[in-house]
Amino acid sequence: MNGFDSKAFLATLTSRPGVYQMYDADGRILYVGKAKNLKNRLSSYFRNTGLSNKTVALVGKIRDIQVTVVATERDALLLEHNLIKAHKPPYNILLKDDKSYLYVYLSSEDKYPRLALHRGAKRKKGRYFGPYPSANAVRESLHFLQKVFQVRQCEDSYFRNRSRPCLQHQIGRCTAPCVELVSEAEYREQVDNTVLFLSGKSQQLMRQLADEMEAAAKALQYEKAAKRRDQIAFLQEVQAVQGIEGSSGDLDILAIASGAGKACIHVLFVRGARVVGSRSYYPPLRLDETTPVVLSAFLTQFYLNAERQIPRELLVSHIPEDREALESIFSERSNRKVAIRARVRKERARWLALARQTAGSNLEAHLQGTKNQLARLEQLAGVLGLDALPERIECFDISHSSGEATVASCVVFGKEGPKKSDYRRFNIESVAAGDDYGAMYEALTRRYRRVQSGEGVLPNVLLIDGGKGQVAQAMEVLSELGISGVEVVGVAKGSTRKAGFETLINAANGQHY
Repeated sequence: MNGFDSKAFLATLTSRPGVYQMYDADGRILYVGKAKNLKNRLSSYFRNTGLSNKTVALVGKIRDIQVTVVATERDALLLEHNLIKAHKPPYNILLKDDKSYLYVYLSSEDKYPRLALHRGAKRKKGRYFGPYPSANAVRESLHFLQKVFQVRQCEDSYFRNRSRPCLQHQIGRCTAPCVELVSEAEYREQVDNTVLFLSGKSQQLMRQLADEMEAAAKALQYEKAAKRRDQIAFLQEVQAVQGIEGSSGDLDILAIASGAGKACIHVLFVRGARVVGSRSYYPPLRLDETTPVVLSAFLTQFYLNAERQIPRELLVSHIPEDREALESIFSERSNRKVAIRARVRKERARWLALARQTAGSNLEAHLQGTKNQLARLEQLAGVLGLDALPERIECFDISHSSGEATVASCVVFGKEGPKKSDYRRFNIESVAAGDDYGAMYEALTRRYRRVQSGEGVLPNVLLIDGGKGQVAQAMEVLSELGISGVEVVGVAKGSTRKAGFETLINAANGQHY
């Protein structure tokens, strides 16, 4: 078939489990897959009927298939994962690495410990709670803890140099340990309560606070009793909104929705029986895989690509075919038994249904956003007279503070919207303060010299924030570097400088739109 003899290949193929790699005419890996039965799985690619257009396109490019036989399905899954991670084949589902993890950090060596948002490696001495799915989730937790337990969150340098209480003390968010308005013992008590809450021991904490409230009331310490009452009320409110009945530990709830060649996987993160946040992921689908296959690929990359915490339990909307292999690998990685379940009842069923609904709604919104993005690109192509829709648009802007600390920024857009991983920022140092033309020249020269050396790809359209002067700098840079085929467009703000009233300047013909 187009240079690959599938019949001869399949005739010698084993029925044992293993991993296969498909190569094109240039020896590049197109796709990596695994199978319980290699012969049956690979035979399915070469049927005469029933193949999707995407699969037909893949098969048409195959010139060689390499097979690795393994002992178990678990071994096949691990090998497949490592090969995908190493080679990033274009037809596989690829999930971007999220290497920056977010935690609530509690210092341990301070007389008055502080709480803070922490991102990245755990180098400081102290306790780390998380990880959390987003910075907003951490900030919400910190805001709640500041309101309830009033443990300080200020920087150490700020704390050491206070001579009087700050605004946080005046609005009831801090006990002002910086000027010792609270005893070390009382402050330590609130730190211990914070640890109980972050460790997921809310019920134990509420019982403890209730005992303290009764003891304070009997001792006629009504102010302390009222404070404990308010803390219990706050905790009950959070538990009612975020708590999952019947859960005592950590779990993730994952639901998938797919359609129109796209997929959305929505994840609810539960830590200490409390929902600490959620996030939707949109892995690109290169082939028409089934929903369980997509979810299996996501689970493998999501939990194995980096040192991500794997909870004891994963609730999923669809059971992956290789559940037992995944459970075995996850259990070994986390040094405890990990279970993957789909059949749940009561409160857990409600949360799983919510994740399903959210995945469906977010996928619909994502598809609509992609449709709108394509409509905008069609309009731009029509205005500029382009023969095809631009695959890549790069936009440059210059900013500074009163002429100083000049910075150039580059944002990138594709057919599906912003490509944030390709964003770049350039500190401008070689031009005089306030020289926007010189700054634009330097930024563009640095950017496209790198592209010429193999770092990145050229855009179809280059948008320049500015008028004729900035556009002229862009044309000069491209000419000096010998770069052609890039449509340069200036975006002039006009006299009103209001959004929506900009003028586009086409550098090729000088026309204004």
